[in-house]
Amino acid sequence: MKYALVTGGSRGIGRAICIKLAEMGYYVLINYQSNKVEAEKTLAMLHEKGSNGELLKFDVSDKAEVEAALDAWQSAHAGEYIEVLVNNAGIRKDALMVFMSDDEWHTVMNTHLNGFFYTTRILLKLMMAKKYGRIVNVVSLSGLKGMPGQTNYSAAKAGIIGATKALAQEIAKKNVTVNAVAPGFIRSDMTKDLDENQLKAIVPMNRFGTPEEVAEAVGFLASEKASYITGNVISINGGLYT
Repeated sequence: MKYALVTGGSRGIGRAICIKLAEMGYYVLINYQSNKVEAEKTLAMLHEKGSNGELLKFDVSDKAEVEAALDAWQSAHAGEYIEVLVNNAGIRKDALMVFMSDDEWHTVMNTHLNGFFYTTRILLKLMMAKKYGRIVNVVSLSGLKGMPGQTNYSAAKAGIIGATKALAQEIAKKNVTVNAVAPGFIRSDMTKDLDENQLKAIVPMNRFGTPEEVAEAVGFLASEKASYITGNVISINGGLYT
């Protein structure tokens, strides 16, 4: 059986990625922090498609929780490993920097950067030992272009982009690839507080994207077909920023 872990898999882009990976034949571990109801909905959607998976609860920003959850899973699956990791869990706490609180800065940094580090590090060892793995990081247009009111979010995503490029070079010889996708305006829970009618006017395609469009790119990067692609960032933004 082939296993994939999607952090923040309970809703939006994460849910679409879980469904895509399930369609590709993966048994999907759906990570969530607190919203078990939505995570169970994602699992039910996998079952409806004839696929399978399970819920894996932990806060990606909490080192002890990450290690406890993943060590327990590995102990229960001796001889097997998670060959695809999608680091998708994220949070926004937007504010102009002059008014930004310490909590708004640190919470975003911890969730994105520390979450990427804690989760990836623990799964990386077996990927390298097995000489096969796919790591896909969901970053953002904000990490490439920078967005006003998002210095915390932009800095965190830009940091993961840098880490993607560095890690890709460290482990390429082990047949483990590391890539990222950078969505622009995607219709999801993360953007439900934005004025879509106003913002779509600045997008050359004149619309927001869908979680499924992001999931298609993630699915490709997670596949064997992308075996010679590593250290790259694919923008999914309707031409908004190139």
